[in-house]
Amino acid sequence: MAGMNADTPNSVWTPQGWRGDASAERIVPGIANLHSHAFQRAMAGMAERQTDPADSFWTWRETMYRFAARFTPEALYAVAAQLYAEMLEAGYTSVCEFHYLHHAPDGRPYADPAAMSRALIAAARDTGIRMTLLPVLYMTGGFDERPLGERQRRFGHQVDGYLRLLDTLRAQQNARLRVGCCLHSLRAVPPAPMREVLAALPADSRVHVHIAEQVAEVEDCVAVRGARPVRWLLDNAPVDERWTLVHATHLDQNEVRDTARSGATVAICTTTEANLGDGLFPLRDYLEAGGCWGVGSDSHISVSPVEELRWLEYGQRLIARRRNIAVSVGADASDSVGETLLRGVAASAQRSTGFDAAALAGDTLRLDRDAPAFAGATDADYVDRWLFSGNRNLVRDVFVGGERVVADGRHRDRDAIARRYGETLRALLAD
Repeated sequence: MAGMNADTPNSVWTPQGWRGDASAERIVPGIANLHSHAFQRAMAGMAERQTDPADSFWTWRETMYRFAARFTPEALYAVAAQLYAEMLEAGYTSVCEFHYLHHAPDGRPYADPAAMSRALIAAARDTGIRMTLLPVLYMTGGFDERPLGERQRRFGHQVDGYLRLLDTLRAQQNARLRVGCCLHSLRAVPPAPMREVLAALPADSRVHVHIAEQVAEVEDCVAVRGARPVRWLLDNAPVDERWTLVHATHLDQNEVRDTARSGATVAICTTTEANLGDGLFPLRDYLEAGGCWGVGSDSHISVSPVEELRWLEYGQRLIARRRNIAVSVGADASDSVGETLLRGVAASAQRSTGFDAAALAGDTLRLDRDAPAFAGATDADYVDRWLFSGNRNLVRDVFVGGERVVADGRHRDRDAIARRYGETLRALLAD
C-alpha cells in the first residue's frame, strides 16, 4: 500500500475481526459518508437561534434557502474542498454528494449547465476523496405538485434537462468518481417523471432519495398518495440493492421488514436528524430484520463518523433505557457494539457508492495506536475504544486507493484549503 512501510506487520480489521500482529499498526476500513449536502457546511452552527416556538426542519429550511442563494461555483468549490478535507481527516474516505444546487439564484442555467457539479468534482479530485456524485431531480414543491417556490428555482429540472446533465457527468467518471441518480424526495418528484427517469438509467446506476424524514412528510404522503412514503416507494418503484433511502426515520413494522427484504440501504444521519428534531430511526428492529444501513453527515453540523455512530447507539439507549443495543444477530453475531457498527458501515459502502469491493479495499485508516485511549487495548476492545472513548480524533493516517491523503492527522493541503474557505465564507456572509 502506497505510503506504508512494507517491513512493518499490520493488524487489519475485517468484518470477521482482527487479522495480523496485535502489536502492530492498527488498520481499519475507510468509512463511506452516504449523504452530504456540501454547501451546508458553510452554515453549520448558524441556525441555532429560535425563530419560532415550534422550530423544526421546516423553519430551518428557510434559513438554508437564504444561504443557498449566495453560492457561485467558485464558492461551492471552496466550501466543498474544506468539507472534504475535514471528512478525510475524520476517517471518511468516500462521499455520496446529494447535489441540488444546480443553477444561478434566479433559476437560469449557467452557460455550462454542469458548472456547479463540476465544482464539486474538482473539490473531490483536489482533496483526494472518493466521490459518488448524485445530481438531484427536483421538480415540485409538495405532494400536491405545486410549482417550485422562488427560492427553490435554482434546484429545478425537467426530465429532459436532468437526463442530459446525467449524460454529461457520466462522461467524467473515473477510478474515484461515480455518477448516480438522485430523486430529491417523493414530494419533489411526481410519479410519472420518476418512472421515466428510472427507465432511462444504466442498469447499475445507484439511486438515492430523501424519504420519511419528518412526520409531516408522512402525513402529507398519506393524504395525497394514500400510503406512507416508504410503503408507496416499495410498491411503485424497483427498489433493490442499488437504492439508498436517506433518513427513513419514520417507519412502521411492515416498512422495516420490507425495506430490509428489498436489499436497499438506509442512510442514517444521526447528528443532523437530532439537530433538526426529526426523530430516531428504529435501529434494533432493522438490525433484527437483516437490513443494510450506513451513515451520512448530511448538513455537516458534525463531520465525524465516530459521532454519527456513537449517537446512533446512544439514541437507541435513550429510547430503550438500557445499554448495548446495536449488537449483531445471526451466524456472525458479535456482542461488541463498536464492531457491529463498523461492520454495518463497511457492508453498505459498495451498495450505496457504486464502487466495487476491489476499489474500496484501498481505502483505509491507520489509527493512532500510541493514543492514551488505546493504552493496553486488545483485539477484543480496540474498535469499541475507538468509537466510545472521548472526542480526540484517533485517525492518524488516511489512504484512498492506497494513496496517503492524511498524514499524522493532517490533510496534505489543510492550510491552503482553510485559507480559501475563510476568504469565501467571509464573502458569503458580507451584506
